[in-house]
Amino acid sequence: MGNKVRIGIIGLGNMGSNHVGSVGRIENAQLTAVCDIDREKARKFAQLSGAKAFYDAADLFRSGLVDGVIIAVPHYDHTPLTIAAFEAGLHVLTEKPIAVHKADAQRMIAAHKAHPKLRFAAMFQQRTLKAHLKLKQLVSDGEIGRIMRVNWIITNWFRTQTYYNSGGWRATWRGEGGGVLLNQCPHQLDLFQWLFGMPVMLQTHLSIGKYHQIEVEDDVNTYCEFANGATGNFITTTGECPGTNRLEIAGTRGRMVLEDGKISFLRTEQPVDEFCASSPQSFSTIPQWNITVPYDADSANQHQDVIANFVTAIADPQVKLIAEAEEGIRSVELANAMIYSGLNKTAVKLPLNAAQYERFLKKLIATSRFVKKEVKTVAVDMNSSFNRK
Repeated sequence: MGNKVRIGIIGLGNMGSNHVGSVGRIENAQLTAVCDIDREKARKFAQLSGAKAFYDAADLFRSGLVDGVIIAVPHYDHTPLTIAAFEAGLHVLTEKPIAVHKADAQRMIAAHKAHPKLRFAAMFQQRTLKAHLKLKQLVSDGEIGRIMRVNWIITNWFRTQTYYNSGGWRATWRGEGGGVLLNQCPHQLDLFQWLFGMPVMLQTHLSIGKYHQIEVEDDVNTYCEFANGATGNFITTTGECPGTNRLEIAGTRGRMVLEDGKISFLRTEQPVDEFCASSPQSFSTIPQWNITVPYDADSANQHQDVIANFVTAIADPQVKLIAEAEEGIRSVELANAMIYSGLNKTAVKLPLNAAQYERFLKKLIATSRFVKKEVKTVAVDMNSSFNRK
């Protein structure tokens, strides 16, 4: 196998099983270990891939068979498994969200700082999408001018009750730590802060089990304020069909919209703030250019691209990760702040008090009386669930 990087996958559910094929297609990687508490599942994927089956992550960590691990287990387990992997001298790529709450994310980051030569990556594959990279470039280059308002409606996350019944951990405070914000939206929350930075204040209205028999949020409407005076809105739900995925950015050089895979840009010929201050007319507008922004076609497999980048970064410390997992604390913080704001019906200033939120979440768990009526294991096709457009 030459100098291939040896990878282990912990958790063989919807995403972990998908990663088995991805690792197998990466030239400089070798899948040497798979792990799941479901022994039959672990044996099945070990047989398919030629890897060794493990049923306990601690045994995998001690095996000496891997250089790095991909962690694809339920959310709360991301933190202890990541810390244990670092202590075993292993590189880590964790699925999103990196943690359920900010305090756990801080613990993971502290563990990584104690082992700085190890790579710590997050599965934020939507950062590889060419439309998002183009938006990042346009915003960073100032093409939109000073940002005045951002609005993201991301409601094409429709989920049935059968989906929520497919796992006892799903959509519970104890098992998942939240609903649409912790499960479906970590990518959009990551992109939100990646493109625009962190807000300094937010206020959320959310509904618990508005469309489903669950104890966590499935409908969210958040208003944000940024340090430069810009405002933002973030709207999401798993109850609408058909849904919308529309990101709108209003700046002093016009309006930019990403929707249905198309970036449209109504660019003003003169900066809006300058025209507003200097125009002698009471009722006027600014001439605009109607532009469709071109960008390259996407790769066929964004998850595989992130894993390939992780593998290359293990082999070469000079390689930059697509998403350093330390940055994942920001999307976790946004989700936590939105939940805290919505349930307490109050504005929240950021940065969020991590210890206070951890206590709040533990109280939600301790006082929960929610019981799932049934739990079913169902086959899941993940291909329609990645919001590529």
